[in-house]
Amino acid sequence: MRVKQIKDIDAFFKALATCQGRVELITDDKDVLNLASKLTQFIGLTRVFSNPEIESYEIVCYNGEDYQKIKEYLVPAE
Repeated sequence: MRVKQIKDIDAFFKALATCQGRVELITDDKDVLNLASKLTQFIGLTRVFSNPEIESYEIVCYNGEDYQKIKEYLVPAE
């Protein structure tokens, strides 16, 4: 899913912690961030969210049930 924003970062991270499969954030530069990693969450996502040049990114869930857990926090890109 193409995403432009995450509504509630804390709740999103809590939902990620319950995911069973791989969840990735992919930038337009093809950087792939594994969102299961706490290091990625705190360092990598800070860089993505604070960079105004990154207008949207892709969130990929490899388990459909995981997507159901996080979708309420995702604001789709237009």
